[in-house]
Amino acid sequence: MSSSPVDSAYREDIAGRPRGRLRGAMILAAIALLVIGAASTWAVVTILRPADDPLSSAGHSFVAVEHGSVGYAVSLNTMTEWAQQPIGTNRAAGIVTDIAVEAGTAVTSGTVLYTVDLRPVVVAQGAVPMFRSLGLDSAGADVRQLQEMLRDSGQYGGSIDGVFGEGTKGAVSRWQRTLGAQPSGMVDVGDVIFVPSLPARVTLDTAVINRGATLTGGESVVRGLSPAPTFQIPVTEAQAAMMPTGTKVEITSPRGETWEATAEEQLRGDEGAIDIRLSAPDGEFICATACSEIPPTGTTALRSRIIVVAEVEGLVVPSAALVTVADGSTAVVDEDGREVAVKVVASAKGMSAITGARQGLRVQIPGSATK
Repeated sequence: MSSSPVDSAYREDIAGRPRGRLRGAMILAAIALLVIGAASTWAVVTILRPADDPLSSAGHSFVAVEHGSVGYAVSLNTMTEWAQQPIGTNRAAGIVTDIAVEAGTAVTSGTVLYTVDLRPVVVAQGAVPMFRSLGLDSAGADVRQLQEMLRDSGQYGGSIDGVFGEGTKGAVSRWQRTLGAQPSGMVDVGDVIFVPSLPARVTLDTAVINRGATLTGGESVVRGLSPAPTFQIPVTEAQAAMMPTGTKVEITSPRGETWEATAEEQLRGDEGAIDIRLSAPDGEFICATACSEIPPTGTTALRSRIIVVAEVEGLVVPSAALVTVADGSTAVVDEDGREVAVKVVASAKGMSAITGARQGLRVQIPGSATK
C-alpha cells in the first residue's frame, strides 16, 4: 500500500527528534568539562603559589628612629591604716571628766591619759597589770613597776626593790602633787594603767572613754598602734597580673610627697578579693619618719602610680616596625629592604625602645599598622 505525503512527513519528523536532543546534550557536557578543568587549574595554581610578602601585599610606610621614652604606669589607690591591739585596761570607777590625749599620741611613762571624777589616770610600763591599790608594806612586781615610773618622773631615787616603804610613799606624794591630785601617799587601783612597752603611740576607745561616760572598772580602753601603718592596694585579677613581686609603686603622701614602695605579696580573700601588700624598698617603713601623717584610726586612701614598665629613654620605634628573622633575633627593615639587627630594651603602649639602629634611620611599617 502506498503512503500519503502527510504520513511521510509525520514519519520524518518523528525520526529527527532524537538526533537533535543528543546533539544538545553533547554540547552541554563539553561546556561542563571546560568549566571543571578551568576551576581545577585555578585551585592548583592558588595552592602552590607562595604567600605574598606582607610588606609587599599590604603596602608599607616609613618612620624615622627617634629619641624618646617608653614606659607604662597605672593609677590606683593604696589603702593604709594602723593596726591596733588592746594593751591597757581601766580600773577606775566613776565619771570621765576629761580626756588628755588625742588618738595617735606618743606617750611615755607617767603621761596622763584621762581623768575620772577629776582624778588623773596615768600610763606606765609594766608586764603586770594594775590589780590592787598600793601602799605601805605592799610588795611585788607591781610595786617595782611603780618605783620605776616614779624614778623616771624624777620623784624617786631609792632602791628598785619592789617594797613599798617610806621612801616610796614620799615619792608617791610628790608625784601626786605634780598631777594636781590630793597627796595621799597611796596609789589607788585605778590611778595607773600598766602597758607592756613605752614609749608607744596609743589611742583610746572612744566608745568607752568620752566625757560624761560612766566607768565601772575592767574596760579595755587603751590600744597600741603598730610601729608603722600597713599599705595595701585592692586590685582586680587583671591588675594583679601586672603587679608581680618587686613592682615599683609611687605613693602620694597626705602632704603631697612621694613615698616609694614595692609589691611584696598578693593576699587573696575567701570571696575572691585581691590585695597587694606593699613594703619599703630598703626594708624600713614606707612612710619613713612621716608616718604621723596617716590618721591613727580608720582607713586612708592615697593616690598611687604602679610602674608596670619602668620608663626608659633612648631610641624609639613603633613596635609594629619590629620583625623576627630566621634565627629568632629581632630586626627592623630600612628603606632599601635591608634588615638591621636591633635589641628591644622595653616595650609599652605600641612603642619600643631599641639599640642597634642609628637615630634618623627610616624603617618600614606594614600598611595595616598605620591605618
